[in-house]
Amino acid sequence: MSLIDEIVARAKANKQRIVLPEGTEERTLKAADRLLADEVANLILIGKPAEILALAEKNGLKHIGKATIIDPANHAKKAEYANLLFELRKKKGMTEEQAASLVEDPLYLACLMIKSGDADGEIAGARNTTGNVLRPALQIIKTAPGISVVSGAFLMFIPNKQYGENGIMVFADCAVTPNPTAEELAQIAVSTGRTARDIAGYEPRIAMLSFSTKGSAKHEMVDKVVEATRLAKELDPSLLIDGELQADAAIVPSVGSSKAPGSDIAGKATALVFPTLEVGNIAYKLVQRLAGAEAVGPILQGMAAPVNDLSRGCSVDDVYKMVAIACNQSIGLKKLK
Repeated sequence: MSLIDEIVARAKANKQRIVLPEGTEERTLKAADRLLADEVANLILIGKPAEILALAEKNGLKHIGKATIIDPANHAKKAEYANLLFELRKKKGMTEEQAASLVEDPLYLACLMIKSGDADGEIAGARNTTGNVLRPALQIIKTAPGISVVSGAFLMFIPNKQYGENGIMVFADCAVTPNPTAEELAQIAVSTGRTARDIAGYEPRIAMLSFSTKGSAKHEMVDKVVEATRLAKELDPSLLIDGELQADAAIVPSVGSSKAPGSDIAGKATALVFPTLEVGNIAYKLVQRLAGAEAVGPILQGMAAPVNDLSRGCSVDDVYKMVAIACNQSIGLKKLK
């Protein structure tokens, strides 16, 4: 069974409520039909019911009727959600009138449903920018306890099975925070470890990457990674974390044993944490193109509930996978509570 099959199976065994605010977007609707047919999740579609049902009929989708469909302009909890939004944002200057208007925005409505306990996670971005997806999520759902920074991880399926966990690695941050502080980088490492556990299904060996291995170079950028490694170990002592390590020392056993003798991680890393966003983004794309790896993500980490951002060029299959991944994230987050 492939990892994606395992992720789907775990979702089926513990069904979560995932809200899709882009309920009238055709790729999203086609993925929803497959998810409902396969009984992967309990889905909530936001959009005008007549439009959703007409699109389903046009595309020959037979299972959309199994979803809960919410009209953002007219539903039973509209006033309740508007009041919740006002209470959450009034100190930031939001008025009751603004809250009443914003609650009709599907992206805000989805987050309010999660905040109220009426949904477990959200997938969006096929039609909206990353900023539009993240803004209400950060305002309403906020970050997980002990975490103040959101990051983006990729599951990397590498053809050469000698690397990672039988060819599977987690890379982060490749999508969100440009230049994290040592404290933020430590939190990204912990979030990445939790992603590996909850989604990849293995106990990770996390390498904090740099251009130096164990003091081989001196620079303030190296110091940041050294400090982040120390803080990450304090933040979650259950995780196996080591750094600073160069990339080859992290993943090649002979190099790891030479450059970092005695390390439990060197040469055996299954999760890589990059010092800045530019490094992570460049690295995952190079591995994807040069090594023929499959990159699944970005998987947003650090939120109090799963909110995953799709590429606007996403496929139906991408939406399907990300819903299953969000289910696994939700299951894992509930175990922490």
